[in-house]
Amino acid sequence: MDPLKNPFSPGAGSPPPELVGRDPILEEARILLGRIKQKRPEKSMLLTGLRGVGKTVLLNEIEHLSKEVGYRTIFIEAHENKALGPLIAPYLRSLLFDFDRISGVGSRVKRGLAVLRSFIGALNLTVGEVTIGLDIEPEIGSADSGDLEIDLPNLFIAIGEAAEDRKCAVAILIDEIQYFTQKELAALIMAMHKIQQRQLPLVLFAAGLPILPGLVGESKSYAERLFNFPDIGALTEEDAATALKEPAQAAGVAFERDALEEVYRLTRGYPYFLQEWGYQAWNFAKSSPITLQIVQDATATVVSRLDKNFFRVRFNRLVPSEKRFLRAMAEFGQGAHRTGEVANILDAKISSLGPVRSKLIRKGMIYSPSYGDMAFTVPLFDEFMMRVMPQLEKV
Repeated sequence: MDPLKNPFSPGAGSPPPELVGRDPILEEARILLGRIKQKRPEKSMLLTGLRGVGKTVLLNEIEHLSKEVGYRTIFIEAHENKALGPLIAPYLRSLLFDFDRISGVGSRVKRGLAVLRSFIGALNLTVGEVTIGLDIEPEIGSADSGDLEIDLPNLFIAIGEAAEDRKCAVAILIDEIQYFTQKELAALIMAMHKIQQRQLPLVLFAAGLPILPGLVGESKSYAERLFNFPDIGALTEEDAATALKEPAQAAGVAFERDALEEVYRLTRGYPYFLQEWGYQAWNFAKSSPITLQIVQDATATVVSRLDKNFFRVRFNRLVPSEKRFLRAMAEFGQGAHRTGEVANILDAKISSLGPVRSKLIRKGMIYSPSYGDMAFTVPLFDEFMMRVMPQLEKV
């Protein structure tokens, strides 16, 4: 069939042709946005889930919902080697200048710019070669201590007051939030705590790996009272079938039932993999319907693409000891496994594996669903490890 008309869209953050199974999350977001605009208290949302479940897609959809109801939005992607201050400052600067362009001079907007200038000055931030807001006098004593846990809450308050002055609301959306340090997460939590106490029109939506609730809880014990943590998981078999059938039907193509069942078996319902199999099955098919045989014929191509791209980019970041650890985990298949089981496979002491385990958690490769257990953050990674390392090398 014509690949130009292929409705499926495998890619990081690419919106699927049919967003299914996420209505409860989007409804929760709608309620949160509506309550904050009405100055009613409500918890911000931190979405958690494995790689490939569509967290970024959901954040993009929530940003769209926010704009529809009049919010000004900031969308940030966290990085392993980029601090929160330098990352967020340019966006806040643009937001405040946007407020400043609204008709009528607002003293709170001017103050927000001055506080931001203090924040920037304390961190010596620049954008390119030009210091942000160089022509704006800082407000001495506000957000200028150089301590993020003190300065970020003061800055957020100034932003929230500026938004209130402009009769606007602000939604800050952060992807991959688990990459922030514990101190940065603590500063964010404290900032949102102050915002909630003052009922200012600013809300936080963020997404991260399943380690996020633990990281946030370690940063500030009261975090669970500030945030909801929706778990974004794999789709049900019915929703997975819908995600494939409806886009294909819109293009005049049908999936046979056993083909849908096979895709679900192969993908375990994870949205990113559904898009990959749907994309290749479409390209392999000569005409409608897409049959079980077509899915089976396409599978080798899908697996090769995943191995070279989705899995390999993560595998290449690992050192040999980390690869051996993950290969040992793969012996047990999907699900959570005890560290002791991995130690037995590697013929090593549990205590000797602690540093490797910690590094893998920091790299976002594994997480601990419960004390002493570990699981992959990347679906189907166990199968990839068995393919890329057929034999487990022991030291």
